[in-house]
Amino acid sequence: MHDLVIRGGKVFDGTGEAPFAADIAIDNGLISEIGTDVAQGREEIDATGMIVTPGFVDIHTHYDGQATWDDRLTPSSLHGVTTVVMGNCGVGFAPCRPEDHTRLIKLMEGVEDIPYPVMTTGLPWNWESFPDYLDSLEARKFDIDVGAQLPHAPLRVYVMGERGANREEASDEDIAEMARIAAEAMEAGALGFSTSRTLNHRTADGDPTPTLTASEKELAGIADALKATGKGVLQFVSDFNDPKKEALMLRRLVEGSGRPLSVSLAQSDVVPDGWRNMLDMLEEAANDGLPMKAQVCGRPVGVLLGLELTLNPFSGHAVYKEIAKRPHAERVALLRDPAFRAKLLNDSPVSKNPFVKNMLRNFGKMFVLDDNPDYEPTVEKTLAHMAKARGVSAEELALDLMLEDEGRGMLYLPFLNYANNNLDPSYEMLKSKDTLPGLSDGGAHVGTICDGSFPTSMLTHWTRDRTRGPKFPLEWVVKRQTLDTASAVGLHDRGLLKVGYRADFNVIDYDNLTLHRPDVAYDLPAGGRRLIQTATGYKATICAGEVIIRNGAPTDARPGRLVRGAKPAPVQAAAE
Repeated sequence: MHDLVIRGGKVFDGTGEAPFAADIAIDNGLISEIGTDVAQGREEIDATGMIVTPGFVDIHTHYDGQATWDDRLTPSSLHGVTTVVMGNCGVGFAPCRPEDHTRLIKLMEGVEDIPYPVMTTGLPWNWESFPDYLDSLEARKFDIDVGAQLPHAPLRVYVMGERGANREEASDEDIAEMARIAAEAMEAGALGFSTSRTLNHRTADGDPTPTLTASEKELAGIADALKATGKGVLQFVSDFNDPKKEALMLRRLVEGSGRPLSVSLAQSDVVPDGWRNMLDMLEEAANDGLPMKAQVCGRPVGVLLGLELTLNPFSGHAVYKEIAKRPHAERVALLRDPAFRAKLLNDSPVSKNPFVKNMLRNFGKMFVLDDNPDYEPTVEKTLAHMAKARGVSAEELALDLMLEDEGRGMLYLPFLNYANNNLDPSYEMLKSKDTLPGLSDGGAHVGTICDGSFPTSMLTHWTRDRTRGPKFPLEWVVKRQTLDTASAVGLHDRGLLKVGYRADFNVIDYDNLTLHRPDVAYDLPAGGRRLIQTATGYKATICAGEVIIRNGAPTDARPGRLVRGAKPAPVQAAAE
């Protein structure tokens, strides 16, 4: 008798090939049999009318803090994800000396919008070195597996102190020490190394990230350390102010180290076609045999605006700032008061922050996010268009919409991947053989962005619901976020439904799979607020042979563990 049998489903095995009907048996956390005459299981899941997929592997998250205080890595585990990789974008919490705790917290607060009190309350800080950090994680149990990368910012600060935080050039001795620690991290089980070269990443005090101007010599020294160990991937995010120069540098790093590299890529409003040039250069490098890929996403990267969230269209107004720190219910009452409302609507933003002053007033790119979220809305659904049709100002309409649902109405402001008011660029990026689905940022941006649901919208929007352009075959999308993402970070023991592989599965009511509007929860340490998005249609999500989601609800199972280092394909699979 098997531990668990998934019976009667349509199997999408992660290879990208056509689905087939089969039963799947699980024993000791691994797939033990696939066929049509599988023996009985101690537990069985009836997958009749359902699709069965490998568990999704999300390679771009920021659970670096949450994984130290929470045993459920939500929202990712609510969306079919059974393995997450954190430590992206060069930010994290190890290595770290005690005197630098606050510095790293402020960096994470500024870059990833995780509140300061949440981290000061939640982080146990029972580590200093990166191996210590992994040991801390290994002592914990989770609903899903988690892998970690060595982030550049804490590494730089650990070695260089104030000089590193101030972005001074690293000396040869500094680089040698960073390389030593990087090699130590890879040997201890880090999946790779990450860094940031974008001005969008700043501390809570507004200072650029310590890694912004790190020299090629410094980056090459760290990449060479990975080469020496034969382990680890490289992950970059950059502004690409000089795309050709930056792309050539990335190419030289891969040529010199031989390590696989991925870089974040999205369409910006400032240079709407810039992504094409970058993708062309990456594809050229890949055609030359270099392991370089772009991480892309299938939705706009959009800020959620609301009275219960970090930002709203009035965040830069002096009148709103007068009440911004008052309790939610009190603010809602004031905003409904005709006198205060008139005062606010007659005010203008005074912030020096261009995003607050301009983007938050861009009603021609702002949409309502209702109970049936539309992530490819038409221009007719913008607040500017709706306000004109109703004969009111866009500001007045925005306020009315946010006051709905007891002041919990949400607006959606796409700022990447939506320069042309459609997702055609995302389609072109996704279909390239040299890209990977990523950039969900699960665990981060808790009051502004809720993109940990990317894996679900990849299934619903891109294979079933899209009406404004071409779609992708379901089997292709499944492969992209299982086998392809797992292989990209060296986890060759998962991402496929074959005998000997990890028993990480989803049983999905595909026809009824539905993504819901994000809600606000106050379940972080210190009562911290975060956005959380759920979906219906996941009949079961299984990690290492244990059911962690049943009919959309989390179970008490905690089979997830720290993943130390790359994993080879099972011997059975290799023999085949």
